[in-house]
Amino acid sequence: MALLNNTAEAYYNGSNHGNYQFVSLEDIINQFILIYVGEDKIIQKAKRLDVAFHAQRALAELSFDTFKSCKAQEITVPATLQMVLPQDYVNYTKLSWVDTSGIKHPLYPTKHTSNPQDLFLQDSDGDFTLQAVGTLDSTSSDIVLDGEYKDILVGMQVSGPYIPGGAVVVATSNASDITTITIGFIQASNPSFPLTTLPTESNAGTTLTFSDRFGSLLLPQKESFIVENLSWNVSDYKITGTASELTDIKVGMIVSHDHFPIGTKITNVYETTIVVDKLPYIAVSSGGEITFISSDKKDTTTWANYKSTTPSENNNDDYEDDTYWPYNGKRYGLEPSHAQVNGSFYIDCSSGKIHFSSNVSGKTVILDYISDSLGTDSEMQVHKLAEEAMYRSILHAIASGRAQTQQLIPRLKKEKFAAVRQAKLRLSNIKIEELTQILRGKSKWIKH
Repeated sequence: MALLNNTAEAYYNGSNHGNYQFVSLEDIINQFILIYVGEDKIIQKAKRLDVAFHAQRALAELSFDTFKSCKAQEITVPATLQMVLPQDYVNYTKLSWVDTSGIKHPLYPTKHTSNPQDLFLQDSDGDFTLQAVGTLDSTSSDIVLDGEYKDILVGMQVSGPYIPGGAVVVATSNASDITTITIGFIQASNPSFPLTTLPTESNAGTTLTFSDRFGSLLLPQKESFIVENLSWNVSDYKITGTASELTDIKVGMIVSHDHFPIGTKITNVYETTIVVDKLPYIAVSSGGEITFISSDKKDTTTWANYKSTTPSENNNDDYEDDTYWPYNGKRYGLEPSHAQVNGSFYIDCSSGKIHFSSNVSGKTVILDYISDSLGTDSEMQVHKLAEEAMYRSILHAIASGRAQTQQLIPRLKKEKFAAVRQAKLRLSNIKIEELTQILRGKSKWIKH
């Protein structure tokens, strides 16, 4: 049977070019079962599921060290200086930015910074609490606080002297940089209409502590805005205001108001209208005031400082002054990551993002990376120069898990490593003419 199953015309007019150099993982599995499994063969009996598992593991391991990495992703670095890692990312091989000539300029990782765990709200004493001083009135459920607190949201638990146990914030309002809260209880049977409650005594200057309704430490929000003169009704999902007041409101922000269900989010903003994902309980025809909070958490101090600083490598001068050397090492013990003008980066594994220095903003960046070749069906293929390495890897893995083939393990292990080493040499793609051209430059004198 011919190996080529289409005509030259179909090949050149199609889109599947260069595929002859690969063999699919399914063919690897079928051929392995045909040649290596059966009576009077090394593997007497094996389930196809077992062979498929070891074939995928072998493909993943060879992808890390042996196969050429052909995956790359290009983005323009936004003002946030962050890039989301690709879906099938395992490790990177190189990060670089591209100039107007299409030439890559390598970026270098920095080990002197990171993006630590989220910053919890702290008071002036360093405690992880959100506190405010309020004036209590035993005849009113409203408490006037001593300032404006944008981090206090509807649904937060509130505790302190003369506050009934289990009380929460059921409403907030702001006027003249002063926040007023209403305390009460959320009814499990009817959360749309919370019950208000009164402090047990009147008292001025009472310290109140606010906490998350789930008992977690509070995280400061990235942005929060108080917008007045709004209106809404219970029949649609729209909040109406003036265009000038809605310029800072973004999709994804959380609505904090007692007339809206806790957790209501913005789904769209256009001109004078905000669209939310939940209907309000009560309509307001005019003069409504809502606090909008960003769903993103506030940047940690470390990351905020790193992205806002003009890095030393951003100054391209003659090295004759101290412009390049403000960081550790100075000229003596110079750090190579700072002795270049291309920029730097670090990878935050917890958030799955790459963080860039400020001089990379707006540039086109290319990420060359390694995958495990198991992301999609089209990726599950093996270069023909490494086909034997696949067979030897599968054979060694299956034999290692069986008691009756343990005497063959030393031989199979040697054969596996020999096949992998041979695949690496083949895939290294060393051409004698290219190597000779490089070595010719060794005899050139470099003037200092």
